[in-house]
Amino acid sequence: MNARVLTAVFLGFELLPALVSCHSATVQVCPRPSAGSTVTDPEDLRSRNGVLKLDLTYRNFKSSDGQERYCYQYKDGSQAPTLRLRQGDLLILHLKNELTALPATPPSNGAVATAAAPTSAMRMPVLSPCASASMTALSTNLHFHGTTVPPVCHQDDVLHTLIQPGDPPFEYRLRIPADEPPGLYWYHPHVHGFTNPQVLGGASGALIVEGIERANTRLAGLPERVFVIRDQELLNPDATPAPGPLPAPPAIRDAEGDILNTGTGGGKPAKDLSINFVPVPYPDYPRATIAVRPAQRQLWRVLNASAVTYLDLQVLVGNQPLSLGVVALDGVPMNENGMARDRILWADHVFLPPAGRAEWIFKGLPEGANARLITRSVDTGPAGENDPLRPLATIVASDHAQQPESRLAAFPAPFPPPDSVWLGDVQPVRVRKLYFSEKPSDPNRPGSPTVFMLTVDGQTPAPFDPHATQPDITAHQGDVEDWVIENRTRESHAFHIHQVHFMLTKWIGVPVDEPFLRDTIDVPYWDGKSTTYPSVTLRMDFRNPDAVGTFVYHCHLLEHEDGGMMGTIRVLPKK
Repeated sequence: MNARVLTAVFLGFELLPALVSCHSATVQVCPRPSAGSTVTDPEDLRSRNGVLKLDLTYRNFKSSDGQERYCYQYKDGSQAPTLRLRQGDLLILHLKNELTALPATPPSNGAVATAAAPTSAMRMPVLSPCASASMTALSTNLHFHGTTVPPVCHQDDVLHTLIQPGDPPFEYRLRIPADEPPGLYWYHPHVHGFTNPQVLGGASGALIVEGIERANTRLAGLPERVFVIRDQELLNPDATPAPGPLPAPPAIRDAEGDILNTGTGGGKPAKDLSINFVPVPYPDYPRATIAVRPAQRQLWRVLNASAVTYLDLQVLVGNQPLSLGVVALDGVPMNENGMARDRILWADHVFLPPAGRAEWIFKGLPEGANARLITRSVDTGPAGENDPLRPLATIVASDHAQQPESRLAAFPAPFPPPDSVWLGDVQPVRVRKLYFSEKPSDPNRPGSPTVFMLTVDGQTPAPFDPHATQPDITAHQGDVEDWVIENRTRESHAFHIHQVHFMLTKWIGVPVDEPFLRDTIDVPYWDGKSTTYPSVTLRMDFRNPDAVGTFVYHCHLLEHEDGGMMGTIRVLPKK
C-alpha cells in the first residue's frame, strides 16, 4: 500500500525535549515521495451501508531537509485518505491530536522567530473541546470545506472547537445533507492564527460526495483520478533560477518574508508545489509523472489545497493546450441545479485560487504521447506572492499504466427534478458591501508585519477578534442577499464563506452570466490609481436550513486569514 503524506509547517518553536522524544532521528513519521516520482491517488475510504467510520491520528515531524510536516494517519499507515460518502451518509471520524513542539526554524527573511508557549499553556485543561480557550500552534480541529454541514460542535464548528494534545480522540459525527451537490470537497484544520503554517505544510485531504454521474450522465463509467496540489516552503530557497533568455528578476520579500510578485511571469516562486505530495521544487522543477492508459477518457478531480498559491492549470500536448471538459467547480455540477443537464464547459486552462476545486474530463492521449501539466503564471499584484509559470507533471500514455482504482457508475439513475428555485432566478432581499484592506502593524515602520482586515462597509476596520461575542453580519435562513466584495489592497485576495455557496453576478461592476456556483473566488488587486476599487458581486444563498448558526467568511490566502482577514455571520432561523 502506498504511503500518503500530510504535512504542515509552524515556524518559531523552541525545542521541548519532553514533547519530541517520540520522534526518532532515523524514523520519519510523515514520509513523502521523492521528486520525479509517479503520482498515485490518495487512499480511498468509502462508506458502507450509509456509514463511514474511521480513526485518524494527527502527527507532526521535522525532516532532515528542514521541512516541518503534519500527517493525518489512518490505522493502516496510509495518510491523507480521500473520504468518499453519498448524500445522506453518516461520517463518524475520531481525531486524535498527537502534535508535539518542534525545533525553532530561523525565518529566511531575517525576522526574529517567536518561541513556543510554555508546555502548561499548550495543555491547559478545559471542560470540553467544544468550548476550548487554548488556541495554540498545537491545537487543532477540522473544517469540512464546501459542505453545508451545520456549524456546530462535532460537525463543522471552527470558532470554538479546539482539540489539544493529550485530549482523548474527538468525535466528529456529521451527516452529509440529502441535497448536498455531488462533487469534490476537502478537509483541513482551521485554528485561527495557526491555519497557514499547518496547511502550508500539507494538512489537507479530499472529501468526495459520490454521484456526480447522476448529475451529468455523460460521465457514466469514467475512471476517475484525484489530484491534490499543495504548496510548501521552498526546498532550495537560496538557489538561483535556471538560465533563460532574459535575466531573472530579483527576489524581493514582503514584510512576512514571502517573495513578491515580479510581474514578469518568471523568477523565484514564493512557494514550492507538490501533486499528491510528489514535490516539484524550484529551481529545476523535476516533474512528477502521471501515467494514463492510451486513449482513455478520465474524470480528473483537482483540488488547490495551497495555503497561498494561485494556480492556472493547463495540459499541453507539444505546445498546444488540450481542451479540458469542466463539469463542476467547488463541488457543484455546472447544471443550474439540474435544469441544464449534462453540461460540459470546454476550456484550455482552469484558474483555481487557493481552496478552489475543479472536476474535468481528461480526453485521453494516444499511446506513446507525452503531455505536460503546468500552472501558468498568475499576476497577484505588486504586493502579492510570486506565482510564476512552472511545470507540475509529465503525462505519459502507456499500456503499462495501472487502471485507476475508482470508476463512476456505468448506468446511473439521473437525479429527480430540483425542488428549489435556481439561485440566479431569486431576487436578493438586501445588498451589503464588504472590503479587503491592509495596513502595517506599526505605522512608523512600513516594513512591519501587515494587519489584514475584511470589513463590512460602515463598520470600523479591525482585524478579526476570536473573542468577540457579536457577529459582524446577521441574516435569516431563507434569505438571498447580494454581497459586493471590494479589494482596496495591492494584492489579490480569495474570498471564501463557510456553509453556503454563491453565484457571481458582476465582475468589477459588469454583469456576467455564469451558470454555476462557487464557495471561493478571486478578487483582483487594486492598481493604486483607479478611483473605483475592483469588486465582485456575489448572490449569497442562505436558504438551506443547515446554514443556521454562526460561521465565518475570510480570505483563503491563509496568511491573510491568520493575520485577521476574517469575519463572522450569524444566520438565525427563518422569521
